Amino acid sequence: MARLSKEGILVMADFNQVLEPGDWQNGVVNTVVEISEGSHLKIEWDRKRAVFMIDRVEPDIFPKPVNYGFIPQTIDEDGDELDTLVVCDEPIPTGVWLEAKVIGILNFEDDGEMDYKIVVVPADNRNTGDSINSLEDLGERWKQKIEFHFSHYKDLKKPGSTKVQGWGDVEAAKKIIAECVERFKSQ
Repeated sequence: MARLSKEGILVMADFNQVLEPGDWQNGVVNTVVEISEGSHLKIEWDRKRAVFMIDRVEPDIFPKPVNYGFIPQTIDEDGDELDTLVVCDEPIPTGVWLEAKVIGILNFEDDGEMDYKIVVVPADNRNTGDSINSLEDLGERWKQKIEFHFSHYKDLKKPGSTKVQGWGDVEAAKKIIAECVERFKSQ
């Protein structure tokens, strides 16, 4: 998705211009990976500059337990693109986009603002035979690990600033996606 400018400089594509949110009404979204599973780097998409940046380095005890990304052309209540948790058997590199199947939502509060996380899997996963269709397919232990991570990853800097407020199904996720698509369109 990178291109050369007329000056010969490598320029990254602006994901909010070249990608749409996807067919979210039917449970498929486009998502761009910001942070690979296992990384300690908090990489964020800088919408104004259309580049990725390292926001901070997280403590070694809190690597990302899942690939982390965003849905283009959305704005969540916190002012950033709507986040995704991309469940895959392998870490996905920063800047890769994929079509993903929505399987649920993590309702999450960060510093008093809702910061939803749409849980997705690759839309075409031949390794699993496309067998993951809901949060229940991931198991209770997977949800416990995600809850633990998001409840504690800021504790060394700002204890108590994050709260997991439960999970929602595909329909709840689609409702939040619709709100975030509308918020992007109205800006």
